[in-house]
Amino acid sequence: MRGRLTEQLSAAALRTARLQQATSMLAEALTVSQVVQVITEVGRSAIGADYSAVALLDDDKLRLSIVTPSQPGAEDDAGHAAPAEIKVGDQTVMSIAVREGRPFLAEHPDSLRLQLGRDEKGLFARHTEERAWVGLPLLAAGAPIGALRFSFTRPREITEEERVFLEALAGQCALAVERALLFEREHKTAEELQRSLLPSDLPQLPGMVLAARYNPATRHVQVGGDWYDVFRLPDDRLAIAVGDVMGKGVLAAAGMGRVRNALRALALNDPSPAAVLSGLDRLFSATEDEEQFTTVTYAVIDPETGRGAFSNAGHPPALLISPDAPAKVSEEEAGTPLGWPSEREQTSFSIETGNTVVFYSDGLVENRRRGVHAGLEELVAVAEDAPTEVVGDPERLVDFLVDRMLAGYEQVDDVTVLALHVPPEPA
Repeated sequence: MRGRLTEQLSAAALRTARLQQATSMLAEALTVSQVVQVITEVGRSAIGADYSAVALLDDDKLRLSIVTPSQPGAEDDAGHAAPAEIKVGDQTVMSIAVREGRPFLAEHPDSLRLQLGRDEKGLFARHTEERAWVGLPLLAAGAPIGALRFSFTRPREITEEERVFLEALAGQCALAVERALLFEREHKTAEELQRSLLPSDLPQLPGMVLAARYNPATRHVQVGGDWYDVFRLPDDRLAIAVGDVMGKGVLAAAGMGRVRNALRALALNDPSPAAVLSGLDRLFSATEDEEQFTTVTYAVIDPETGRGAFSNAGHPPALLISPDAPAKVSEEEAGTPLGWPSEREQTSFSIETGNTVVFYSDGLVENRRRGVHAGLEELVAVAEDAPTEVVGDPERLVDFLVDRMLAGYEQVDDVTVLALHVPPEPA
């Protein structure tokens, strides 16, 4: 008796530890597919499930859609390469769990046939070796939002203790799914807002070629406040801006939209870089939170001569690439971020034929393993390695810089790159 009690206590402690581990893993899962991956791993390690699946109710509450795991190219445990659907009114393990709002248990095939009135066909028929099944409703505020399914390749009795564990696991899964759905909805809104404020296309100029890339971070599936803008001024000069609003999600995207629109309005009144950034400083001080951190670099260029002026409010320095000299980053003082006490100054420049200027956000050069100074040195080295035909083609150049600078690093921040190239004179 003492041995059995010790064994039961050990098993209970192990289940508690596994539930705590599942809770911790689910807390880090930001998307629904990541939640599915966690549940798959926990189901197999905690109760020895051979197959698992998570399905979510559609808006009409009439269908369950299978969610695939998070790994690229992975198939779900139903054996499908793409999500499949189950009708809530069907006689399936998950449908019954959702309809009745309670666990569905079938410990062997005869039990499954008795409860369903038939074998479960269709969606999971590929796994003909299944011999035991568990279906659990995912409930949020008492209402079903989906179902969780485990199956085994041998008859399997689910003890009362295991049932309690599985119900607790389903509860944690439901909370994680609900949070992930809200997270994905906010991400979609923020991304649509951000992309709507980026130029749909860049000006086409006879003596100047432009290319841009916006690479959102994927690990946290959160868009940020990176932005760029290129537009013609009334005097036919070109205005170029690249900026970064601190933060993630809808608030950052909305802040980016305010800065971008204000910059355009100020540029139409007085396009000189110092005047525009001074105007943004005043606007920022009057309307934005004190802790808001926003950087921007802004330039005005005459496309016919290549001459212009720029001013920088705390943004990373521009990269200068020339066929006749080593690549380098601008040595001009970066200035302070928007809203900080500052006397804005502007610097004149001239882009010679055959040269390229690259503006970018800090996500290109800085990450958790690489500081900004090391990143700037690496950026210069990468630019030096760029083949001549790549340097002469801004579309290929921006891809080359992004690919090389992100290789081997986890991208945790958005990356924005804008390249301006003045082609050499025809021979």
